[in-house]
Amino acid sequence: MPKDRSALLPIAYVTLRILIVLNWVFFACVLALLSYTFINEAWTMKALGVADAPNAGAVLVGMRAIAALGLVAIALNYPLLKRLLAIVDTVRAGDPFVAENAYRLQAIAWILLALQLLSIVIGGIGKAISTSGHEFHLDAGFSLNGWLAVILTFILARVFAEGTLMREDLEGMV
Repeated sequence: MPKDRSALLPIAYVTLRILIVLNWVFFACVLALLSYTFINEAWTMKALGVADAPNAGAVLVGMRAIAALGLVAIALNYPLLKRLLAIVDTVRAGDPFVAENAYRLQAIAWILLALQLLSIVIGGIGKAISTSGHEFHLDAGFSLNGWLAVILTFILARVFAEGTLMREDLEGMV
C-alpha cells in the first residue's frame, strides 16, 4: 500500500504550509497597524469613525487591546499549525498512532482552549467600547462550535494515546 493513502494529504500539507506563512504576514500587518495607532492617533480615530465620539479615547484603548490580543491569538496559531503539520506528516508516512501525535493533539486542545478564552475577552472588550451610536461588531465572543472543537480535540488526543498503547501492546504480542 502506498505511503500517501489519500489525495487530500498533500493538499492539507501545502495548505498548512501556506497558512503558516500567511499567519506571520497577518501578524506583521496587525503589528504595523497597532504601532501606527500610537504614531497617528488622529488618523486612527478618523479611520474608526469615532473622532467626534465622546468615548473616543476609550474606543482607541479598547481597539489597541483587541489588536494586542489578536497578536497573541496569531502567535498561538503558529504552534497549532506546526503541530497539525507534524501530524499530517505522520499520516502521510503511514504511522499516525504514535505517542507524539497524542501529545500534539493535547497541545492543540490547550491552544484551542486559550483561543476560545481570548475570543471571549475580545468580545467583551468590543461590547464595552460599543455605544448605541457606534457599535462594534466583532467576530468574537462565546462560540459553541469553538468549545465543541476544544472538547473534541481533548477526546481525540486521548483516543490517539489509547491507540498508541494498544498498538504497542499488539506489537509486543507478535
